Amino acid sequence: MPIRITGMNSGLDTESIITALTQTKQDRLDTAKADQKKITWKMEKWNALNKKVASFYNGTLSTMRFSAAYTKKTTTVSNASAATVITGNNAMDATQSLDIEKLAKAAYLTGKEVTDESGNKATKSSTMADLGLENGGTLKFKIGGDSNDILKVDVAASDTIEDVLSKLKAAKSGDTANGVGTGTQLNFNYDENNGRFFVSSKEAGTAASFELVSDDESADAMEALGFALKDDGSNYIAGSKARIKLNGETYESNSNTFEINGLTITANEEATGITLNTKQDTSGIYDNIKKMLKEYNELMKEFATLYNADAATKYKMLTDDQKDEMSDKEVEEWETKIKDGLLSKDETLGNIRTAMKNAMGSSYDITMKDGTVLKLSLASFGIATGSYFSTEENERDVFHIDGDKDDSSSSGNTDLLNKMISTDPQAVQDFFTQLSKDLYSNVSDLMKGTKYRTSFTIYEDKLMASQYSSYNTKINDAQEALTAAQDKLYRRFSKMETAMSKINSNSSSLSSFFGGG
Repeated sequence: MPIRITGMNSGLDTESIITALTQTKQDRLDTAKADQKKITWKMEKWNALNKKVASFYNGTLSTMRFSAAYTKKTTTVSNASAATVITGNNAMDATQSLDIEKLAKAAYLTGKEVTDESGNKATKSSTMADLGLENGGTLKFKIGGDSNDILKVDVAASDTIEDVLSKLKAAKSGDTANGVGTGTQLNFNYDENNGRFFVSSKEAGTAASFELVSDDESADAMEALGFALKDDGSNYIAGSKARIKLNGETYESNSNTFEINGLTITANEEATGITLNTKQDTSGIYDNIKKMLKEYNELMKEFATLYNADAATKYKMLTDDQKDEMSDKEVEEWETKIKDGLLSKDETLGNIRTAMKNAMGSSYDITMKDGTVLKLSLASFGIATGSYFSTEENERDVFHIDGDKDDSSSSGNTDLLNKMISTDPQAVQDFFTQLSKDLYSNVSDLMKGTKYRTSFTIYEDKLMASQYSSYNTKINDAQEALTAAQDKLYRRFSKMETAMSKINSNSSSLSSFFGGG
């Protein structure tokens, strides 16, 4: 911006005069900036709301369309310390007997004491030569009883026990490069205080178990490093499978977990006479329905709050000069009033509310367990909105479940929903799957992509983005018009100042002439 020096000869406050003369154009610029800012705020508010709707749509609402949300089952175990059970949706309602006869174990070897040729306990720095392996040697472990699946390590005479330990930890069984063996690894450790190697399988069961191989190639090295059995074999525990008996039938597993007919049974200790009781988890169905209604209620309450808000028409957007005259808190409070009313009586928001309310008010013909067909609605399950006149304006679309202990307004009423779940869970499932499908479909229609809206968006984001961009042109044009008008006036006042300067100069010369006479 050029430096403008005016009023030096005339004594006029030309800055204020020009500001007044161009105020209309300044107002036009301020209005364009304010309108663009308001669109930014509105887009932010819609974007936050859209995320909540999309989360409900893709999450709970989507899940509740399918029967899996209502076929929750649970299994009680008479001896909870002996076994735990996870119940799948396809598990059968039944009472079963369980005996845990044997737990799975991982193979474990406590090596014999390793000594050097002087009879001293070997340390991690002891070499194979110190142990009498002048030519090195080979260590072998057979995995899972398979002679083709050997974990094999070659050691050199100069290798220390630390070197051998590193090789053993990195080794894999078989020849995995050629597709032979399982590539199994074992746990190895060397306890220097006791001068012993310890070996264990990484997993329980026979498949991951190991055995010591002491053939012509490996016998000397295995013996020197303590990889050998005592005469009674007490320093070795072979890997073993778990074994249970369910309803008289025997099952084995390499782990302590069994998957049988929809039940995942984990054996924790050997025990007999355990009873498993599998049945419909009515509390799970209730909780899912309650969760869906809670999320729906939160959305509808926010919709109502935004739609019924005061439009705050008396609060105009603040200019930079107006903000300078106010405190930060005053500016924040002023702008919050405007933001809160941006979606007041918004047509799009109203359409969303109506579509969702219409779906929730639907009735369906449901076949009951006795074969009769009844037309059911949410009210049939003791689910309804509060009284219009006794409910706050923004909570009139909120549903309450009769008998819900967490809802003070309906907790004292008869719990029809739980009663229906207990007596006819299939009818509950049929009703709520249909209701969820219709609500899902309605929301899906609201989020379809159009010329003005991208897919999975409830508001016309494309249109608003275009409107925002158009204001860039309006702001630029308004700024240019203001600058041009100001420059024109400054040039005129500058000419006036120049003329007055000449007059003042001539007057001074004339005065000087007469004064000298």
